Amino acid sequence: MYLLDTTHCLDLMWGYLDEKLNSLDGSVISTCIISSGELIFGAYKSEQVNNNLKKVFDFLMDIIVYEIDNETAIIYGKLKNAILERFGPKDKRKRRGLYKQFLKRYNKDKYLQTLVIISFR
Repeated sequence: MYLLDTTHCLDLMWGYLDEKLNSLDGSVISTCIISSGELIFGAYKSEQVNNNLKKVFDFLMDIIVYEIDNETAIIYGKLKNAILERFGPKDKRKRRGLYKQFLKRYNKDKYLQTLVIISFR
């Protein structure tokens, strides 16, 4: 099973990963609802909105799109806290700035990692 982030979805949609996709030979391709939202957002920002929306929806119909549920939210919260505890400043007052600069930027990736954890349970 392959859980793709937005960049890999785009590469696959535009044909940049055709050889790699052919070598997967029946593997399950998936993404999460956050990446699908980013793809739709990108289509709306483009010059060819209707064409790109069709391409996005056709792509999403051919893969599994994982949604966010309560279990995912709980694991995500624990994972994010563990990362902050491990790599963040020990002084909790200094963590506020770190959150804004670092953790907020990587929220999507943590959701993806959480979905991977859930998928292999």
